[in-house]
Amino acid sequence: MEAARKKLTRVLSRTFISNVKDKAQRVMGSGSSFKGLAKYSTSAAAVVKDYEDYRKSLYGDITHKALLVDAVGTLVVPSQPMAQIYRQIGEKYGVEYSEDEILRRYRWAYGQPWGRSRLRYVNDGRPFWQYIVSSSTGCSDTQYFEELYNYYTTEKAWHLCDPDAEKVFEAIKKAGVKLAVVSNFDTRLRPLLRALNCDHWFDAVAVSAEVAAEKPNPTIFLKACELLEVKPEDAVHVGDDRRNDIWGARDAGCDAWLWGSDVHSFKEVAQRMGVHV
Repeated sequence: MEAARKKLTRVLSRTFISNVKDKAQRVMGSGSSFKGLAKYSTSAAAVVKDYEDYRKSLYGDITHKALLVDAVGTLVVPSQPMAQIYRQIGEKYGVEYSEDEILRRYRWAYGQPWGRSRLRYVNDGRPFWQYIVSSSTGCSDTQYFEELYNYYTTEKAWHLCDPDAEKVFEAIKKAGVKLAVVSNFDTRLRPLLRALNCDHWFDAVAVSAEVAAEKPNPTIFLKACELLEVKPEDAVHVGDDRRNDIWGARDAGCDAWLWGSDVHSFKEVAQRMGVHV
């Protein structure tokens, strides 16, 4: 019975999006686009409610035992555009590229295969970020790199994506749900969370530089579940990247919601889990 329950949970979690997509194709293919969109929204909401009701029938009012949260883009976001900071700090080191050019070169460099290791973020990630900074700005000055690298470890460089996060996470923990950060990041993540005074919100942190696995590799999600002492099917992951966060978490056997699409705030996350804030 227990094995059957677990299998049903995994199957329903992984097929959730495809079910919504099928419904969308059927309703959007008939009638006007506005009416089709309205029907699709209604159908999608119905599928979500069906799934939530299904989990509640298995687990009770609280649908998950653990919440896994992506860091950059979900929990925290840069306070200023990357290219602006690269140029501002770089001016005294001779950086002359415009912000648009820096951004273009950054995207190109970030998208290239990283040949030194199968992981981009190994330990403090310095070799990778030195490559990114020099490729983006044309400046290989060591002092420039160190100033820029250290800047992104401070609370000045980042802010919380959701200003109500602390209040919501307190309610989630009070309901007995465990919390973890799951992030593709180097070893600066822990001091960054401390700088933002949010490290104590979480029961565990699974960072790729320490786990030696980067999302969408399911290993990092499984490690987070291990640290929390929960089974993957009892956890839901929230992140802003469909490939890294959603597909990766589901491959690990976790439930997954896309930040900015499935959910738009941590209060909404809590409500979907059955936690009242």
